[in-house]
Amino acid sequence: MDEPPVIFDADGLPRSRRYGDVYFSREGGLAESRAVFLAGCDMPARWAGRRYFTVAELGFGTGLNIAALLELWRAHRPPCGHLSIFSIEADPMSAEAAGRALAAWPDLAPISEAMLARWPGRRAGFHRAEFPDFSATLDVAILDAAAALKAWDGRADAWFLDGFSPAVNPDMWRDEVMALVAVRSAPAARIATYTVAGQVRRALAANGLTVERRPGFGAKRERLEVIAPGEATVDGAPPRVAIVGAGIAGAALARAFGALGVTARVFEMARPGAGASGNPVATVTPRLDAGLAAPAQLHAHAFARAVRLYADIPDAIVARGALQLDSLPRDAHRFAKIAASDLFEPEALAPLTPEAASDVVGEPAPAALAIRDALVIDPATILVAWLPAVEIGHVAELAPAGDGWRLVGTTGETLAEADIVCLATGAALSALWPEAPIVPVRGQLSLVDGPSAPAVAWSAYVAPTRTGLVFGATYDRGETDAAPRQADDERNLAALTDRFPRLAARLAGRAIGSRASIRAATADQAPLVGAVAPGLMVLGGLGSRGFTLAPLLAEHVAAMALGAPSPLPMQLARIVAPGRFAERARRRGLAVGGEAV
Repeated sequence: MDEPPVIFDADGLPRSRRYGDVYFSREGGLAESRAVFLAGCDMPARWAGRRYFTVAELGFGTGLNIAALLELWRAHRPPCGHLSIFSIEADPMSAEAAGRALAAWPDLAPISEAMLARWPGRRAGFHRAEFPDFSATLDVAILDAAAALKAWDGRADAWFLDGFSPAVNPDMWRDEVMALVAVRSAPAARIATYTVAGQVRRALAANGLTVERRPGFGAKRERLEVIAPGEATVDGAPPRVAIVGAGIAGAALARAFGALGVTARVFEMARPGAGASGNPVATVTPRLDAGLAAPAQLHAHAFARAVRLYADIPDAIVARGALQLDSLPRDAHRFAKIAASDLFEPEALAPLTPEAASDVVGEPAPAALAIRDALVIDPATILVAWLPAVEIGHVAELAPAGDGWRLVGTTGETLAEADIVCLATGAALSALWPEAPIVPVRGQLSLVDGPSAPAVAWSAYVAPTRTGLVFGATYDRGETDAAPRQADDERNLAALTDRFPRLAARLAGRAIGSRASIRAATADQAPLVGAVAPGLMVLGGLGSRGFTLAPLLAEHVAAMALGAPSPLPMQLARIVAPGRFAERARRRGLAVGGEAV
């Protein structure tokens, strides 16, 4: 097991095991945060009158700077203001170690406790935490500084440069990182740091920033205050937002906009969860991809975010944990590679022997991968928690209206006008976006009351409900008839019998119910997420993993729509961008044209 990155000296001061440097000043860490970073960035005056304000940090460490920032924001938050924070940490400490360090300031306890309850883990990538009581969002990137800044799409109004000393950690302060700080700075951004190292001053100045020395804190004679060129942003009025669709995609969008301070109107033709989001349970599991590239990273990020958000709705959780059975000879190697990667939290995935897997399911089974944090959830409870009052009405058309859109009903009536419209209509996406590259996939699952079983997936799946279990499901591309079919229940039962004959035998003589719905898939199996026209956004193509993918991807859509930083790394946003199919077609056309010449 890796040694913890932090050690505490005899005085209780946290120190980096790797660099030997302290996390904050012996003269008083909180006083240093306030003097060097908060005052150095002219806070709270800098955020006066702002609806959205973004602070970025190099060196999350104990979280002390962020705790001090949240304390100041809570006391001086502008009306309707939202604070976005982005912090980078390559070697994260545990919540227990951070709690020990932050305990030195009991006055910060309410904020420290909120942060510790949402403390980031160790998997590589972005970790989001929301603080609704403070109207703030924190994204911590567990990455190298340069990689994190290349992946972040935000622009900071203020920067805390608080990595370990350039003398012991020069990588954090190298020219490439300072150039990225400049690129990721909003006009007139303020940048503060405790160091006056010549290389740091020169790198910042070389990128067009004004660098000034100021009196230092404690034993340090000087520190730096840096100003980016340009005029500070002036925020306008909040936009009017309408969401079409009240399944998990629409509900996740409503929640995401609400977290950023905007209440959206949600329209639904029938009722919430009428489509594929209306199943009795949903499994929350990642797609397992041993390539470990962008598609695998997307599903790992989305899975982690979904699990964290659903944890806030404990009544929705039916069961925890799931098994993915080996189906092919190569699966054991694939699963071991994924479990050993840094895409998931340590020990979150564990290969099981056939004996161990059999013990879990209660009858003979092949080797498997145990997914510790997988969930079985009640979709209806999630929709109730996240949706506002849904307006029942058929949005038959979208018509341009000034700089926004008019939602038109079946008889030509205006249902609403909005600056931003988000389409979350699943397999019906092409009705309002005719170019939608959606492939309908009919799926039918079967339900039985009485017997139960753990959540297990192979080429089919079984999962517990509150009253029994579900199993299936069929996967018929191109079919759009949602009427249940007895033949499909027979297919589902045959798949269950083939894998778990003892469980199937327990169902003998019991009534089998069924539910069919139409999923929305894409040709490349990646979702459609982002803008398709000015003010028109889409969240669709989620396939059979809507409850896993929607929470994070909805936050990405809301961030794009409102100009806030996204929790989705840019390289992952590109693989779900709706315009990717047109771009690929354009490139194919250029390639064909080149060959013809």
